Amino acid sequence: MKQTTNSILMIRPVTFRMNEQTAVNNYYQKVLDGLLPATVNAKAQQEFDAFVIKLRAVGVDVTVVDDTLNPDTPDSIFPNNWVSFHENGDVALYPMFAENRRQERREDILDILEDKGFVINNIMDYTSAEEDGFFLEGTGSLLLDRANSKAYCALSPRADEELFIEFCEDFDYAPVIFEAFQTVNSERKLIYHTNVMMCLGETFAVICSDCIDDKKERKMVLDNLKENGKEIILITEAQVNNFAGNMLEVRGSNDKRYLVMSAAAHQSLTPKQIEQLEKHAEILSSSLDTIEACGGGSARCMMAEIFLPRN
Repeated sequence: MKQTTNSILMIRPVTFRMNEQTAVNNYYQKVLDGLLPATVNAKAQQEFDAFVIKLRAVGVDVTVVDDTLNPDTPDSIFPNNWVSFHENGDVALYPMFAENRRQERREDILDILEDKGFVINNIMDYTSAEEDGFFLEGTGSLLLDRANSKAYCALSPRADEELFIEFCEDFDYAPVIFEAFQTVNSERKLIYHTNVMMCLGETFAVICSDCIDDKKERKMVLDNLKENGKEIILITEAQVNNFAGNMLEVRGSNDKRYLVMSAAAHQSLTPKQIEQLEKHAEILSSSLDTIEACGGGSARCMMAEIFLPRN
């Protein structure tokens, strides 16, 4: 199984704004005072377009699908939460915490991918769990070490343990389960998505181990990474707040590896961390300030990796 892909899906926003339904447990979202919604959306579109240009310039195959005005989906720019694509032709659809995010799931997007020559054999649909109040938000909640058949998950209101285990059984992954926290107004609160504090590359892992308050859990997670030969690059909680955990390794032309992140994440890294990362992949960063502030997500959340076979 490959850990990285050259193909990604991205959704271009039409009514991007701060989603009031996700702000209840995404503590990275901020209200940008004094900006009209149309201005916020225009800025997000500019950031999105510049990001896509940078990815395509290095040979990443980006499928861009425009969001629709109806229904109202302010977070559609983060497709990795509702869908994941797998090498055997499976597509997983995930149950989402925020009601207005459930409408992001669009069958026509799967049709577009099939038109591009991607093969979809089977759809694993976990979305009925929403009716019972259980959620698992795609590769936001799940960090897949595809090559080593391990899945990492920080439990939260958006990542249910039983659902995670069910996913692991269906897709043949060994579950690595823990809790990750951040300090909010001097209280420790669960981090809403695993991919905010951790990134898995082919030969490395970026992780804020300080977020894992339980020492045994912390050791267990780090041991699992070491067991698979990953170089561990530690980041701080302050760097997590700048989305330094929210990175994704992709492949460009000639299979060259790139580690994709936001400009804020890149700027938060120390020279030593940059040196460690650049042994594994070239850093590609783009300014996502508006998207990060209003959406509470960053570069990794914007890219749904496509591992599907091709005709």
